Amino acid sequence: MRIAQIAPLTEAVPPRLYGGTERVIHWLTEELVALGHDVTLFASGDSHTSAKLEAGWPRALRLDGAVRDANALHLAMLENVRRRASEFDFLHFHLDYYPFSLFSRQSTPFLTTLHGRLDLPELQPIFHACTAPVVSISNSQRRPLLQARWVRTIYHGLPAELITPKPVRPSYLAFLGRIAPEKAVDRAIHIARKCGIPLKIAAKVDRVDAEYYEQRIRPLIEPPHVEYIGEISDNEKSDFLSGAHALLATIDWPEPFGLVMIEAMACGTPVIAFNRGSVPEVVDDGISGFIVEDELGAIGAVQRLAEIERTGVRRRFDERFTARRMAQDYLALYRSLHDTSAAPRLRVVSGDEAAHVRLAASEAP
Repeated sequence: MRIAQIAPLTEAVPPRLYGGTERVIHWLTEELVALGHDVTLFASGDSHTSAKLEAGWPRALRLDGAVRDANALHLAMLENVRRRASEFDFLHFHLDYYPFSLFSRQSTPFLTTLHGRLDLPELQPIFHACTAPVVSISNSQRRPLLQARWVRTIYHGLPAELITPKPVRPSYLAFLGRIAPEKAVDRAIHIARKCGIPLKIAAKVDRVDAEYYEQRIRPLIEPPHVEYIGEISDNEKSDFLSGAHALLATIDWPEPFGLVMIEAMACGTPVIAFNRGSVPEVVDDGISGFIVEDELGAIGAVQRLAEIERTGVRRRFDERFTARRMAQDYLALYRSLHDTSAAPRLRVVSGDEAAHVRLAASEAP
């Protein structure tokens, strides 16, 4: 198939460090190329890919302080995709709701993967007014927007050999990802202290969360018991996660997916996660880790880690969360939408009619 992948311009594909969406787009693109498909990646010019690269801007906007209106650049990229749409068999967007209206008015089939949180009230009007085929990254992600035209849930996956178990003796608990209120690293610190086990924190601090970090988290960091090592790359994660007794995912929000959980599983490292968002779909309780309700439950789970077989954790990763499996799932969906409807079309409606809009394959001529 001739497939276009359309990525945000905020980060390069793949990103230099943190950037879950762009990493997933990269892994998917590379797998599609490896499977023999003709793929074009619309992304920032500093991206690296085996596909054909169509640059929407010379470098990632996160690194370009001169850009003050990112929306203008994204809309220009979308117009470029629209003009070239006939060159492709399928268009796959990773830009939230931005493609909905424009791409309902052309004939190439398309879908959008929604990567972020959807429990924001301001999203309700656009999903009531418009229907377009969308993919969720967990079933729990869908709950705030049941009226959306969900066509499938496809779990993220990462390359099977990207992160692998290392022969080291675990000696600490780990926190990985991002320091922000919704990630609740303070709870991970409390759990580690009560268990008497050191905690290592490998995480990014976004500018918007800098004050939170300085006021709420930094005072809790007291080496050697609590160590903040900063943001790490994929190349460093095998050693970091293999050295951990468990990954603590102490989230306090409806996590849409949670890549850090499958990264830990790739190392054979059990995950102890709070029962929020996608966690029950990603963690197999008692097999790849433990699902808990609070700090007390997490402390009890740490004491039960001997029940988890680390080779079994890795085996569950291989069964469920590889990039090859993710790519094959998307290909099946591309083909289904391409074959059953020449173009998944969006209708823009108003008022009570929005409640009756349905776009199903049976409506196709």
